[in-house]
Order: sequence, then C-alpha cells, then structure tokens
Amino acid sequence: MAGNLERALAVLELLAKNGGRMPLAAIADTLNIPRSGTHRLLSMLIDEGFVRQDEDHGEYMLALKLVSLGLIYLSTSGVSDISQPVLDRLAESSGELARLGVVEDDHITFVGKAQGAKSGLRYDPDMGSQPPLHCTASGQAWLSTLSDERAIELVSKQGGLGPKSLNAPRAPKTIQQFLKDLNGARQRGYGVAIETYEAGMTSIAAPVRNPVTGEVVGIVSLAGPTSRLPESRLKELAPSLLSAAADMGAATLSSPLFKRAPAEAAPAQSASAPKKRARAGAKA
Repeated sequence: MAGNLERALAVLELLAKNGGRMPLAAIADTLNIPRSGTHRLLSMLIDEGFVRQDEDHGEYMLALKLVSLGLIYLSTSGVSDISQPVLDRLAESSGELARLGVVEDDHITFVGKAQGAKSGLRYDPDMGSQPPLHCTASGQAWLSTLSDERAIELVSKQGGLGPKSLNAPRAPKTIQQFLKDLNGARQRGYGVAIETYEAGMTSIAAPVRNPVTGEVVGIVSLAGPTSRLPESRLKELAPSLLSAAADMGAATLSSPLFKRAPAEAAPAQSASAPKKRARAGAKA
C-alpha cells in the first residue's frame, strides 16, 4: 500500500511539473514504473477524482480536485489575507511583479503574487512553482541566511549548478562564483539575479523572518525585464522590498502556514537586520 501511495503521489507531482498532462508511456518511463502498473495507478487516481483522461488524445491530466484542495488550504491558512495587501503595495510602488514564497524543508514555493506592470513586458510565471535555488534572487536570499555548507547541500539536492540555468548567460557556473554571490547577498540583505535564471529577466528578493525567533519562513521578491530593472533601479527598490519583507514577517505570526520547525538557525543576521537595512536604504 505504501508503495502504491508513493507512486501515485509521484504521478501527481510529475503531471503538475509537466503542464498538467502527459501520455501513459511518458509517465511510466519517467518514473520507471511498468506500464501496466502505471495504468492501474492512473485508473485509481481517476476514480478518486484527481486525474482525468483526454478522450480525444488519450493523455492523462490533472483534474481540478487537486487544485481545489490547494486553494482551500491556502484560504484556510490565512496566507492570502496577510500577504496580499503587502504584495499589492509593493507591486504598485515598484511597477513590477511582487511575489511571496514560503520556505519549507529544502525548497521555496510561491504562494502569492501581485502584478504591478500596467503596460509593456510582463513577467508572470505560474503560481506554486519552486525556483532553482542557486541562480534566482529568491534562492539566493534564503541561502544567504544559511551556512555555506548548508547552502551547497541544498543546491546539490536540486541537481547542482548547471541543469536549471542552461538558458541564463550569467548563472554561476562554479562553487566559487556561487559563494561569492551568496556573500554579496549577505552584505546587502537581499538577493539579486540579473539574467542568472532567464535571459532578459532580473529579480530581487529579501528573506521574510519570524520577528520572534528570527527564523526565515519565506521570501518576498520583485521581478521584471532587465531593460526596466538596471542595477540603479534595483538599489532604488531595495528599501521598499526590505520594508515589505519586514511587514510580511510580522504578519506571518497569524498564519499556521509559517509555523514549522526550523531547518537551521540563521547565521550572522538577527531578526531586526532587514528593518535596519531598510531604514539605512531609505536615508541613502
């Protein structure tokens, strides 16, 4: 039973990561499950309402039940109520996409967003996505609060430095460069990714800390076209970003989504560090 459950969950995760639909053969081959066993799993998931089959092409796809459960969980967790006003203000003041990511175990998952771009190019990736840690501002912001050893360990779990950033001209290619970028984020108090994840895209992100324990429970980020976000503009936006991260940290106390056991204590920075940097940036 445990084996079937693990395989069924693996099928759901695979479908979610591949646009929500795949043929049986591709599912079986990717998960290294016999096709007969894969068919039984899919039939079981169809019976339970989590998967449906395209009658015209025969592909299997996620049903809305799984989406519905996720939305119900987010609504009852209170995360939307506490995060949306902060994200809306940040998006409005910056004119770019503002997002909230939750830190859990060895990854970050985006659970909230607000689009500030009114015209021109817009960056608007899928909700629920998990960014690669080594080449995104969000990953950099979180990893910068950990030790170098722990940061390298988490990046290794995602497959190392190469696979996730093949189309990014400025992604770190060596451990030395990765650690240099990480140290820069520690000194600034926020992560910066200029064409390190996608060509033509820039992002900036700050860690969200529990104001009582100092534990990093999430990240707040801004992202948009590099043409609109030169380094000078990033410096202008940094105080607002850090202020939003501090506001979000205070708000997280009311959401059970952010109440979990810490994976590792943050090294050098205290819970008040982002606020201090925000004030310093505002004066500058």
